[in-house]
Order: sequence, then structure tokens, then C-alpha cells
Amino acid sequence: MAGRVEAVGGNVKRFQPGDEVYGDLSACGWGGFAEYVCAPENAVILKPASMTFEQAAVIPQAASMALQGLRDKRQIQSGQKVLINGAGGGVGTFAVQIAKSFGAEVTGVDSTAKLDLMRSLGADHVMDYTQEDYTRNGQCYDLILDVMAHRSISDYKRALSPKGIFVFVGGSVTLASKILFLGPWISMTGSKKISVLLAKPNKDLDCLKSLFEAGKVLPVIDRRYPLAEVPEALRYLGEGHAQGKVVVTV
Repeated sequence: MAGRVEAVGGNVKRFQPGDEVYGDLSACGWGGFAEYVCAPENAVILKPASMTFEQAAVIPQAASMALQGLRDKRQIQSGQKVLINGAGGGVGTFAVQIAKSFGAEVTGVDSTAKLDLMRSLGADHVMDYTQEDYTRNGQCYDLILDVMAHRSISDYKRALSPKGIFVFVGGSVTLASKILFLGPWISMTGSKKISVLLAKPNKDLDCLKSLFEAGKVLPVIDRRYPLAEVPEALRYLGEGHAQGKVVVTV
């Protein structure tokens, strides 16, 4: 969420009424579909003047997941071959830009309609998943970030370089459970690693703010819906066609 501070509690030291702030409420009860929200002080940071409220609202959760998925399991390195499946969606559009900021060679995978978007974000290679299966084309990657994972663990291992890592960000709940159970054993018995991202809300807001101000990460906003049309916004998002993020405005 993003907005202007209306009031602060007696123990709040960092903010005052009138401040423009943004943050992720997922760790403190959600509740962003509202005209007013109540959040703990550590759930928000000051919004840069150059960032619109709409841009600010879409950054905290999706961009944090992208950054942590690329960096925290094994530090992304310049020159690495990185594949992002779902690169034209909310998390994926941030992941492409962040990976490029680290100097990686990025392959973006998504639907036919999103190929041009992925190229515009800096992807070195793009792949249409309706025409090609990245786990079966013979290519190997140092890091795979998958936002829509549903294949078998063996499929993902086949697409990894000898010391590569696969990070599950979203997709099949059954697959996520298998990776949580088998991932540690796979990582201990071989050089390839399979893991599930367990995102840490608001951990990286300052870092993402710096990337935005440096022009390295810019939010992609597909559609905007007024608060009264939240159900329609969720229906559109659920169809999987959104190119970037969907915003609810107040």
C-alpha cells in the first residue's frame, strides 16, 4: 500500500501527519483494500518525491520477492545465466530489471503477448512458453526464478548448470511442498540446489528505493481500478494476462 499519514501513535518517532509513505502489510494483517489502513511503524518507509503513489503501492511485495529470490538463496553474480519464468507478470517484471542491474544474462519466459514487454525491460533472450519448454530445450542456467512452477523437480534439475539453483516463487502448492521436503536433501547430495522462497516483508525497502531512484527498477503497471472495482481487479489478475502489476486506486 501507499498513502499519506493521517495520524500517528504516541510512540511513533519516524513519521508525522502529512508524510507520504509506502510498505507491505502482509506481515501485519493485510488490509490494503481500504481508504485508511493502520500499520506498525516498521511496515512503511518514506516515499521518494519522484515516485508516484501508484508506483509506490506496487513495489514493496512484488519487488521484494524478486530481489530476495535472486539474491538470498545464492548471491546472483555478474555474467551468470539467469532464467525468469513468468517474467512478464508482477514479480517477473521486477526480477528482469533487478537481474540486469546485477549484470546477469537474462532469459525471460512468458506468453506470446508479453515477449515485447520482456525485451523492453532488458531481457537478453525471450521465450514463449506456448512454443517452447525451457526445461527440455537443452539450455542450462545458473539461476532459475520460477513464478509459475508446476513441473517435476527432475525437470528443473535438468535445466540447471552443475552448480545452479532453482528458486520456487509461485505456482503449484503440491510442488512447493515437495521442494520444502526434498530440497534440503537434494542440496546436500549434489551441487545443484532446489529451494522455495520464503519472502521477508519490508526487509529490502531501502534497497529497492535506491534502485528506483537510480533508474534501475521502474514498476510496470498494466491496469488501474477504483476501490469499488476490487472484485473485477482480482478477476483480471487471476486470469494471468496482466503485464506487470494491477493497481487499486482510492
